[in-house]
Amino acid sequence: MGSPLAGAEFADIPDTSYVHIPNNPLDRVIGQHDAVKMAQIAAKQRRHLLLVGPPGVGKSMIAQAMSFYIERPTEEVRVVHNPQYPERPFVEVKSRSQIMLEREEQSSVEGTLIDPREAPLNVAERLGYRCQKCGFYSLPTDANCPNCDSPKVQPTTQGPFGDVFNVIGAAFGVQNNTERVTSTKRNGDREEVIVYERFGDKIRILDEKTLERRRKLEKKSPSKVIVPIDRNPFVLATGASETELLGDVRHDPYGGHPQLGTLPYERVIAGAVHEAHEGVLFIDEVTHLGNLQRFILTAMQEKAFPITGRNPQSAGASVRVDNVPTDFILVAACNMQDLQYILSPLRSRIVGGGYEVLMEVTMPDTPENRMKYLQFIAQEIAIDGKIPHMTMEAAKLVIDEGLRRGREVDHKEHAFTLRLRELGGLIRASGDIAVFKEHKLTEAEDVKEALKTYLPVEEKIKKYYGNLSAAFSSESTIAQRSEEYMMNYQNYREDRSYE
Repeated sequence: MGSPLAGAEFADIPDTSYVHIPNNPLDRVIGQHDAVKMAQIAAKQRRHLLLVGPPGVGKSMIAQAMSFYIERPTEEVRVVHNPQYPERPFVEVKSRSQIMLEREEQSSVEGTLIDPREAPLNVAERLGYRCQKCGFYSLPTDANCPNCDSPKVQPTTQGPFGDVFNVIGAAFGVQNNTERVTSTKRNGDREEVIVYERFGDKIRILDEKTLERRRKLEKKSPSKVIVPIDRNPFVLATGASETELLGDVRHDPYGGHPQLGTLPYERVIAGAVHEAHEGVLFIDEVTHLGNLQRFILTAMQEKAFPITGRNPQSAGASVRVDNVPTDFILVAACNMQDLQYILSPLRSRIVGGGYEVLMEVTMPDTPENRMKYLQFIAQEIAIDGKIPHMTMEAAKLVIDEGLRRGREVDHKEHAFTLRLRELGGLIRASGDIAVFKEHKLTEAEDVKEALKTYLPVEEKIKKYYGNLSAAFSSESTIAQRSEEYMMNYQNYREDRSYE
């Protein structure tokens, strides 16, 4: 894949702000031609991917870019209350068309909103919008009329047993409710029930058809969306715990009691394997998951994984949701020395349904690759957003540093290092120095200063002490030396021979 800057010359570019940054995220990956090609194929065909290489060569960037090449999610996952067995909620998967239809049904039961002045006078007064004394309209939250300071709702005369009757009426669903007023209106030859409800500074009107549709919706079992349809198709699960990876059921001190506690379906939490459904699940340093790798394997094989309470001491331990979908693309990454710690069945599943890619560590010093390095510098500055662009003299120093690291760190002559994360740190350090000096552009002197200060600790030790042993020797305290002397003294026998 050729760079869009391949035909340009350094002399034609005043500074890095003039460098073109590609819109395609995979074109921003530098020096990984084979890995980019495999990622495009894997995204299109929904194959798994294992990226092997050292930190900072672009593994995370490739994984994130893959999510731009897959189709957007088309399904939403919900957990539905099971009235017969609450500890076993149902799973419900809704398509986008079904969700749109539901939204239309929901809007159809919202009724019609009117201004309180358009409602019958007695309705406006009973709902608390109109003052019975002066006829002034105000919000129902105002207990007294702002115009005449009279109580908007006149107290009703009750006998000594009025409170008792109110309690009994509430038990049977009959009570004095100022939030809603039921009335009737003439519709042809018949009387039609109509309900007026408070709705902020408006009044909502519900006719019989709307009320019937609302009753049907209320009969449906309640549900909770655990994986929304409008979601990010890229899920990062690097270093995730078992709960974060596989989901959980929150604890309820009331044990899910319907009156006091929270029902089990409301406490279900999706894990990363579920959130990545129809998307990309990226796990860097996959071997750090240890035995959790086997759960990833199960989710990949079955394309579904149950959610259960993970704490045996929690009320959520008795809750289980089966068949939660997990149809994701796994992009795993690790270093070469960690390959042996990937579970054999998991690696076999990746190879059988995807690709293994060895990342490049260097790229040859060619004019085209120099332009790619310049593109990388411009990208890092744009991503950071807090440092100025570079002059071409400064950018050339960064490019030369990439060559030096390719020779000394990666042991390749006439090659650029692709450990670009560390080089990005040099770019930011140079930009920070430029900001401190109030330079409009990062200049060559800023990069030179950063090269002196922005060094890995190992290089600083080598520069100041010559080697690690000399550094330890010179930095050890008197107490440490005394302790070392005593340890050595104790190791001598009485005849002064060393044990």
